[in-house]
Order: sequence, then structure tokens, then C-alpha cells
Amino acid sequence: MTQQQTGLVGSTSAPERGPATDGPQRHDPSPVESRATARALAWAARRAGSWTAKKSIVVLYAVWTLTRLGMLHLLIQDSIGVSNVSDEANFLYPHWYQQLTDGSFPVNDVTWQYPPGAGLVFLFPALLPFLGYFQAFLVLTLATDAIVTLALARKGRGLAGAWLWTGGLPLLLNVPHGRFDIQVTALAVLALLSARRRPRLGGVFAALGAMVKVWPVLTLIGMERGRTSRQVWLSAAAAAGALLAVLALGFRHSLGFLQQQGARGVQIESLGGTVLSLMRASGMPIWIESRYGALEFNGMHVATVAQLSMMLTAAAFGWLMLWRGRATRWTTATPFDAALAAVLLFTVTSRVISPQYLVWLIGLAAVCLTSRHTTQRPVAFALLAAAAVTALAFPTYYLEVMDGSVLGNTLMVVRNGLLVGAALLSCRRLWKATTGASGTTDATGTEDVAVALPPARVDTQKE
Repeated sequence: MTQQQTGLVGSTSAPERGPATDGPQRHDPSPVESRATARALAWAARRAGSWTAKKSIVVLYAVWTLTRLGMLHLLIQDSIGVSNVSDEANFLYPHWYQQLTDGSFPVNDVTWQYPPGAGLVFLFPALLPFLGYFQAFLVLTLATDAIVTLALARKGRGLAGAWLWTGGLPLLLNVPHGRFDIQVTALAVLALLSARRRPRLGGVFAALGAMVKVWPVLTLIGMERGRTSRQVWLSAAAAAGALLAVLALGFRHSLGFLQQQGARGVQIESLGGTVLSLMRASGMPIWIESRYGALEFNGMHVATVAQLSMMLTAAAFGWLMLWRGRATRWTTATPFDAALAAVLLFTVTSRVISPQYLVWLIGLAAVCLTSRHTTQRPVAFALLAAAAVTALAFPTYYLEVMDGSVLGNTLMVVRNGLLVGAALLSCRRLWKATTGASGTTDATGTEDVAVALPPARVDTQKE
């Protein structure tokens, strides 16, 4: 056997490979190249995300601009339904403005039912002396609307809340910009958004809102027990006291509004008013009177319904105090969720539910949606439906509501039913998320992990 044959048969070594040109050669990247590739991919992802976010913001602002132009057009034309939505900004507010410029709050005026801070809102149009009062009021209200949108859309908060505010407010047609509730809602929104990192500033905003209309004080109900809560409440008390002192020194009759509160009756759009309207439809001697700047019921069982409403309001306050005492878990969304639940409770139990109250609720729901921890997402959707029905009740078919027709009563039953359902759902989800030993309920209704936080601390995850 030859040597070559021996190598072919007996050798166990692998044959040599051909030259490198026989096939593609694999190249393993070095660590430096891997890091460079990762950085490039991360940069591309950031650029893509940034571009998408910028496009979303542009679309949001475009929709806001178009919807607000439409709302202002409807308000100026004022041809929907009862056609008197602009009367307050056209006639009543300028009348109060004249009295305030004379150094006095309205006296013996049954339509003046607001804390003295509201006087500043009616004086602000003087900042634009080159415009008439109505035009200046609209410009300032629109600017406040824009501030709310910008605050909700701030980086790190997502756009869900800003979209709810932008798309929800037009459901009320021409009502929001014809009232001063956007200004009050703006103060409540700023109070909630600033209280976490700057509690004293949050307290000041809440106090300013409460000095215009009382309800913004409820934005403080959900602050976690501890140092932050004390700072918020103390700053709110100090700011309210200081503003009240300044207004008392600068104007006469600063507390005159208190004289108009006790004798309020049951307004036709309230929950109790819906009950009375159905009773009137069944033949009971119940009628409508214009009192305190609103349409109220008079007649059989009206006093009883009014007393029941006040008892329900007291019960709502008691539930809020019970919740606050039992709550053991806070997230960044808890103050937001609690504020919405509280205002919903006081709205549905009130003797008065005006259409502009939905501005408050939409604003608070929008704040809730700025946090991924909120439990109130289904409540926000219910409020959008309630806002749409509210616009049908006022101003579109308000004469039907006044007459107590089948259509009018149906609209009120549906609208107030949605509000009651939203209030109960809001309270249930808030209670479940913050009390007991189980996980919190997230926006989708599934269980999430909950953490009992020590006093004076909140979830520090960036929103």
C-alpha cells in the first residue's frame, strides 16, 4: 500500500479547507461595533418617537383650534335652542363689572351667589381696554382654555388628558366659553398637577379656585396624609385668608353672597328636579318659578326633595371622610381620582346642576387621564356621554325640559342617570384601589400590584 493510500485510509485528521473565496466569510462584530450599532438604533428610535410625538401634538393643537373656532362661532351666533347662552357674558357680567369698579360687590342681587374671588374674574376684561367687555371676556376665556390644554399636554403626561379636554368640551356646544367655569376649572387643574412636586403652589391654586367657586377645595381631598398634605392645606388656608383680607379692604360687601345661599330651591336640571318633573308629569301640583337666576320647582313635595338633597350631600361628605380614613395606598393618580369622585358626589347630590358643571367634571377627568395609574378611565367616557346629552337638554331642547315633556324628561333622566352612574363607579373604583389588601384596579379593570406607601410618600415613577 502506498503512502498516499495510507493517508487516505488511516488518517483521522480533517481535510484542509479550500481558499476563502469558496464561500462568504462570517464576521463577528467587535464589542465596539456592537455598542455603536446599539447607540445608532437607540438614536433612530428616539428620533422616530420624537417625530411621532411632535406630529401628535400638532394634530392636537390643530383640533383644538378648529373646535374652539366652531364653539366661538356658535356662541356669537347664539341661535341654538333657547338662544340666550351669551346673555350672561353680554349683559350680566358687564353689570357686575360696573358695580365692582365702583368699589362694591353686588348688593341685594339674587343672581350674585359667588365667593368674592369671582369679582376678580369679572374685572379681568379691563386688561384689554381696546376691546368691548364681551369680546375681552371671550379672549381671556379662550386663553385660559389654551393654558389648560398646554398644562395637560406637558411632556411626561401623555396626551390622553389633553385629548379628553380638547374633544370633550365641544360636546357642550356654546356653553363653556359663555360662562366663567373654564377659569375656575383651570385653577383646579393647575392645583392638582402642581401639588405633587410643589405642594404649596398646589394649595395656592386650590385656594384661588375656592375663592371663585367653592368646589375647587375638593381637589385637596385626596392628598396623602403626611407632610405634603399639611403643606397643601396650610398654603391653601393662608392664600385664601390673604385674598379674602385684600378683597374685604378693597371692596364693600365682600361676603354678601352668603345671603343668597340658604333659600335656594330645587333647580329643574338637578337630580331632585328630575324626580319632581316626573311627579309633575303624573299630575301633581308642581310648577316652575324663576328664582335666584335659575328655574326652580315650587309646589307639593319640593321642600322634602330639597331636604333629601341636602341629606345626600351630607352623606357624600361622610363617605369621603370614611374613605380618607380607610385609604392605605396612594399612587400618583390617587389625588386626581379622589378629586373627581368628590366633585361628582357633590354634583349629583346638589339642588342645582347647571350645564357648565360638566366643564368641571371634564377638566378633572382629563387630569386623571394624565396618569397611567388612574382608575377613572371608564368614568371619563361616561362623562363624555353625559356632556353630549347635556347639550341636548340645554340649550337645544331646553323648552322641552321646562315644559316637562316626554322628550325633556327623557333627556334629564338619561343625563342625570349617567352622572349618578359615573359617581357610583368613580367611588367604587377609588375605594377598591386604595383600601383593603388586594391589588389595585387599573383602567382596564384588571388587578395590578399595589404598594402600601409610608406616610408622606407617593409613587415616584415618572408620569
